[in-house]
Amino acid sequence: MSATSSVRPMLEEELPEVRGTRERQKWGNPVTYFIAFLFIALSLGPVLYIVTGGFRDNSQITSSPAGFPTPWRFDNYLNVLSSTTFWQQIGNSAIVGITTTIGVVVLGVMVSFVLARYHFQGRAAMYSLFAAGLMFPMTVAITPLYILVKDLGLMNSLAGVILPQIAFGLPVTVIILVPFLKAIPDEIEEAASIDGASRLGFFFRMVVPLSIPGVVTTGILAFVASWNSYLLPLFILSDQSTYTLPLGVQAFASQYSVDTASVLAFTSLSMIPALIFFTLFERRIVGGLTGAVKG
Repeated sequence: MSATSSVRPMLEEELPEVRGTRERQKWGNPVTYFIAFLFIALSLGPVLYIVTGGFRDNSQITSSPAGFPTPWRFDNYLNVLSSTTFWQQIGNSAIVGITTTIGVVVLGVMVSFVLARYHFQGRAAMYSLFAAGLMFPMTVAITPLYILVKDLGLMNSLAGVILPQIAFGLPVTVIILVPFLKAIPDEIEEAASIDGASRLGFFFRMVVPLSIPGVVTTGILAFVASWNSYLLPLFILSDQSTYTLPLGVQAFASQYSVDTASVLAFTSLSMIPALIFFTLFERRIVGGLTGAVKG
C-alpha cells in the first residue's frame, strides 16, 4: 500500500504534462499553422483583391486601393456578362481545353500502356524521352513551333493551338500513368488471356477502368493548363473572333486601360471557371498523384 500510494502522486503530477503533449500532437505545432495560414493569405490575397475590385468603381480604387467596395457595384460584372465577346472567348477556351484534354488523355493512356506492359528494345530510351520533355517548356520552343504551325497552315485557328498543347501535355501524362499501369498485377492479364481476351480487350476492359484515378488527374491538369495558356495563343491567334480567355483579358485590358474596375471584373470572371474546376477535383488530383508515387 505504501508503494502504491507513493507512485500515485507521481502519476498525478505527470498527467498534465502527458495530456499537454497529447494535445500538441493532436493539433500540431502552432508555428506550422502560422506558416500555412501565411502562405494561404499570400495565395488568396491577389485573387480576393481582383474579385472585390470588380465590385468597385474607378474613384473608389483611386481613393482607397486596398479598401472594400462602398457601396458594392454590380455594373462591371453585368456589363461583362452581357458581352457577346466574353462568351465567345469562353466558348473558344472550352473547345481548346476539352479537345486538348481528350487528346492528351487518349494518347497518353495508349503510350503509357505500351511503355508499362510491353518489353521491347528502346523502351527505357523512349520513356526517358518523355521525361526529358518535362524540362523543355513551351517558351523555349515557341519560335520553331510557330514556324511549324505556319508551315502546316494552321495559323489563326484553334487547331494550331490544340495540337501543340497535346504534344506538350503528353510528358506529364506519361510520367503519371506509367506507374499506374505497371502496378496492375500480371496475374490479371494472364487471367484475361485465359478467358480469351486479346491485348486490346485487356486494355479496354481492365487497364482503362483501373487507371481511372490517374486518367482523371492528368485530364484535370491538361484542362487547367490549356485554359490558362497565354503564350501559344498569343503567337498563333491574330483574329479576335478566335481569341481564348487569356488573350481576351489582355485585349480587354488594352482597350479599357483607363477603366480599372471593369478590367478587374473581366479578369475575375475569366479565372473563376478554372478555379471552380480545380477546386471540385482537388482530391482527385492529390489521389492520382499519390497513386503514381506508390506505383
